[in-house]
Amino acid sequence: MSVERRDVVKAVALGGAAMLSGTPAAAAPAQAGSRIVHHVFFWLKRPESAEDRDALIAGLRTLRAIPVIRDLQIGVPASTEQRDVVDSSFDVSELMVFDSVEDQKTYQDHPIHQSFVAECSRLWGRVIVYDMVTV
Repeated sequence: MSVERRDVVKAVALGGAAMLSGTPAAAAPAQAGSRIVHHVFFWLKRPESAEDRDALIAGLRTLRAIPVIRDLQIGVPASTEQRDVVDSSFDVSELMVFDSVEDQKTYQDHPIHQSFVAECSRLWGRVIVYDMVTV
């Protein structure tokens, strides 16, 4: 199941309302049925290597076999307008959606994920993860 546009608009609206009310976004209560979004950014050790990029993307695609993943998007930096707020320094990114924190933990411990890390960690020099709960 993919992330719906209306869910993104709702999250932005709630975040804006929290900002206007002076309530920190982190203090906004999670609603029943909230999902976990797991966004990972990879910087390759050899960013000029198309072979390494393709190997990492192939490895990420194996994660689709993990049943608790509701959506998985894999990508590279877009050729969008360069602005101060846009960070396109990463080489590959993946975005996953889970139904719960427990499902995200199941994914972390899953043998397919563990195999991916063992086989592909040689490719990246830096990784940053952003996890959020939808509101």
